[in-house]
Amino acid sequence: MTAIHRGAGTFAGQTWFVGVFFVMLWLIAIPIAVADGNIRDPYKFFFNETWGEFDEELIHAKEQNKKAILIFFELDECPFCHFMKLNVLNKPEVQAYFREHFLNFAVDIEGDIEMRGFDGEALTQKQFSTKVHRVRATPVFAFFDLEGKKITRYTGRTANAKEFLLLGRYVIEGIYKKMSFTKYKRRMKKEDNVNES
Repeated sequence: MTAIHRGAGTFAGQTWFVGVFFVMLWLIAIPIAVADGNIRDPYKFFFNETWGEFDEELIHAKEQNKKAILIFFELDECPFCHFMKLNVLNKPEVQAYFREHFLNFAVDIEGDIEMRGFDGEALTQKQFSTKVHRVRATPVFAFFDLEGKKITRYTGRTANAKEFLLLGRYVIEGIYKKMSFTKYKRRMKKEDNVNES
């Protein structure tokens, strides 16, 4: 009986230690993310407000002379989604650039909220994500033309804000019609190296 009690106490102590460890990591991460003082809430400054009626958003995008609609397919527990929100989508230069050229919306791939797709069909966020757009891993940045057709898709996090801005330029300039984003990044890196020398 005593051995079981000790084992349970050790387990409880280890669980408590692990919990404290993760809380401390989180408390350290927040000041690091905020350290540069040049960040803003992505849900307020990057993403546009929407009622989830994407057929209507196509009309708004045309009226505002946007290049495309960007949908950020996310999952609450996704560490790469959090990375993007804490390190990229919160940057004023990223927010300004993407707001200028795109309408930007977030969709929870497990969401039960009713919405309408680009074709006007009523469905849940989960159905829109997994059945219509076959999103499995997150994050996914999917760009749609002003008719609601997907023009390109990027899965995973970018290395930093500069790479994400390059992704925006890749879409705006129509480079996705000629080459993959990976090839475009390599080409741009070569040009940067040539210009620096």
